[in-house]
Parts: sequence; structure tokens; C-alpha cells
Amino acid sequence: MNTIGFIGAGTTGTALAVQLTKAGYNVTAVASRTRQSAEKLAARIDNCIVYDRPQEVADKTELVFITTPDDAIATVAAQVQWHEGQSVVHCSGAHSTDILEPAAVSGAQTGCIHPLQTFASADQAINNLPGSTFAIEAGRELQKILQKIAVSLEGSFVVLTAEDKVRYHAAAVFACNYLVTLVELATNLWKGFEISQQHSVKSLMPLLRGTLSNIENIGLPDCLTGPIARGDMGTINKHLEVLKKEKEPALLQSYKLLGRQTVPIALAKGKINLTQAEELYKLLQ
Repeated sequence: MNTIGFIGAGTTGTALAVQLTKAGYNVTAVASRTRQSAEKLAARIDNCIVYDRPQEVADKTELVFITTPDDAIATVAAQVQWHEGQSVVHCSGAHSTDILEPAAVSGAQTGCIHPLQTFASADQAINNLPGSTFAIEAGRELQKILQKIAVSLEGSFVVLTAEDKVRYHAAAVFACNYLVTLVELATNLWKGFEISQQHSVKSLMPLLRGTLSNIENIGLPDCLTGPIARGDMGTINKHLEVLKKEKEPALLQSYKLLGRQTVPIALAKGKINLTQAEELYKLLQ
């Protein structure tokens, strides 16, 4: 694969283009919705040419990454004239390669490589990309190329089918986006004793890092700690009483729902028995 082009110059496209270049790949072309964003990406890479139209990128390169927002991928795939021998890849976690059907009909190989990572800004994305897991969906020949790319970026990969994609992406939302939501809920409770959100986030970070370390190094279910893991009904009762007094009812409901989902993990860890589990379920209704 001699030349690589990018259609879309947002955080994901920029991170992939920069890191692929560092890994020795030849990124030569970029086009984006605005020329300014394309120029920002090209400025990070030697000899990368900015084009005004996606078609020009497709005409000039052999492997094309469509790194637009998800809702624009199908439109780009339909508007560009692809050709046999070319490879077209998108980077959406939720969409399968089905949305690249116009490219496949034209004789191009189609695939998807999704970095299982959180990208809040271009610089942060560039730093976070190496070492990530990449979800790959593609035919055998292109799959091998994408697997090699994942390894070149110091990462690992999982191979998915089209039917796997939405379930895979929903799992990512639980692990990433909803973790942010949980921290928001926690910091809202800290406001009750007049601690700013900035201060509370800083205070909670060592706990969050320790939890992530335990998940990675000890593993599920043994990494679970806390009152449910111990079957500590008294402490949980106190939590429920305090949360009932909060102005936001969703805090109490969220605590109960997450608690009920935690009981089976505690059972699997072996620190509570079935009788205690039933009592916990009743308490958290």
C-alpha cells in the first residue's frame, strides 16, 4: 500500500494520519469540509497535499480513510467515484462496512478500523492513539493490512462482523462516556459540602486511577470493593437515606440501578452468599 489519503480532518483523522506517518506510512493527501481543517492536518505531515474535493483524494491515493462524522460517511461513499484495486476504510465504531457499499460495487475493497479510544482534542488524540485496541471489519486481504496498521501503532486488534458493531459500540459508551456521567454524579454530591467541581474531580482522580489499575491488574470480579462487595447493609442504608434527601431524584435511582447490577459481581467474587444477595436486591429496589 503505497499512498494513503484522508477525507475528513477532525480529531480521529488527524491522529491516524500523524501516527501512521510516524510508523512509516506514506500519507499524501487530505480533503475536509473546510480547507482550514485540512491545512491544519497537512501542516503536521511532510509532503501531504491539501485538496478541495474528496474525489481528488480518491484519485490520488490507494488507501482512503473516510474520517468524517459518522452521519457523513455514507454520503461521501456515494458521491466519490471509486475504482477497482482501491481500498476504502471508515473509522466509525457503530457503523459496519455496509455504508461503503457504493465503493464495493465499484470494485474497491472496503473495511473499518475503529480505535477504541477517547479523543477530546487533536493533540490528545495523537498522544492517546498508540497502544489502543482497534476494532477491524474487512475482507481477508484488507483485514490483514488493517491488522498490520494496528500493530504498527503499538496496539492490539479485535476482528468483528457487521452484526457485532452496534453491540461493540454500546459497550464502549458504557466504559467511556458513562464513566464521565458517573463522575458528574459523584461531583454533584460533593457540592453538598461546598466543594467545587474542579476540586472534587482532582480529589477523586486517585480513586479513579486506583480503580482502573485494579480492573487491569486484578481483573473482574476480584477487583470489586465497597459496601456491596462486603454485603454491608448498614452502610448502603445510610447511602439511600442521604440520597433520598437530595434535590435530584435521579441520583437515588442511579445508585439503586447500579447497585443491583453490582450484586452479581459481588457474588462472583465470593464475598457474599445468596442470602445476602437477595437482601441486597430487596434493599436496592
